[in-house]
Amino acid sequence: MKVFLTEFHYKKQFTPAEGFIAGVLYIILGIPSLVYLCVVKIRNFLYNKNILKIYKPHTYTISVGNLTTGGTGKTPVTAEIANYFKKKGDYPAILSRGYGGKISNKEVNIVSDGKKVNFTADEAGDEPVWLANHCPDCAVLTCASRVKAAKFAKNKLHCTKLILDDGFQHRKIGRDLNILVVDSEKQFSNGCVLPLGALREPVSEIKRADKIIVTNKNFNDKKAKSFARYLRKKYDIPCFVCSMLPDEIYNIKTGNLITDNQPVIAFSAIGQPEQFYKYLRHYDVMATKDFPDHHIYTKEDIADLQKLMKKYGAKCMITTEKDAVKLKNVSVDTEEIFCLKLKPVLDLKGILDE
Repeated sequence: MKVFLTEFHYKKQFTPAEGFIAGVLYIILGIPSLVYLCVVKIRNFLYNKNILKIYKPHTYTISVGNLTTGGTGKTPVTAEIANYFKKKGDYPAILSRGYGGKISNKEVNIVSDGKKVNFTADEAGDEPVWLANHCPDCAVLTCASRVKAAKFAKNKLHCTKLILDDGFQHRKIGRDLNILVVDSEKQFSNGCVLPLGALREPVSEIKRADKIIVTNKNFNDKKAKSFARYLRKKYDIPCFVCSMLPDEIYNIKTGNLITDNQPVIAFSAIGQPEQFYKYLRHYDVMATKDFPDHHIYTKEDIADLQKLMKKYGAKCMITTEKDAVKLKNVSVDTEEIFCLKLKPVLDLKGILDE
């Protein structure tokens, strides 16, 4: 159902049969979507009028977030920002809610203090553990209360920079720089808020952003640059393009690289799987399989994928780095799983100019 709704949110044209179903969904989802919109507008009004109080950490704080559900590339951008500050001599802390993790997030969990990763993806969530692995010497904390996590990072770990991962809607904590990440292809879905569309807030809330990063997940960045110019002109907000470039494909067990263009299958459990598959266009992809976003893999899942490989005569399977974090915890005797590494390319100096 989740996959179907995602397609409905982003689809531009429908066949006659699909159009009928879409019309029914608009009727069914229209009222809850209107209720959700009213709640969001009231909440933002209360924060804008300072009726709902905002906690100010008094430590330089950056929020990286988006307006839509699903992947826009904000997590790799968050990692790039954290590593940028670390290279400048700071000790950054990434604050995440820890969605999808099994451990309680009522209190602060130190996923990593920058030296050691203390939890698995199954325990703390795939994105926090991915961030911990990709941001050495940076702290990664999860907690339902970003305020509590910010206080812990500042007072207990003595972090010098705070980065809110997926923090655009989390207005309870103040920030010095509010970065909005937008996907150049998906943009703002069908323009409707949840559950009728993929928007968490109406597009008009883009005005709260200090900087906008348009992520480009295609090999041609012409459309991304054009969309960035449009947003810059319409909202008078500085816009930057971040190109997500495929780097290498390595084995998650051995680290060995794929050496030739052999037949493969591909799978993922991310918000926008079709964009991941586009990166594999130079490979002989025989079949693909999608799992729900944040899916926790089991031995049975791997067995099903191996059956799919055998069916199509594939030599190995390729997935995303986000999925690889979770797969390392699945006890399976296979070296057939490879992972695509992406390299974000963006103007961090221009974006983070304090």
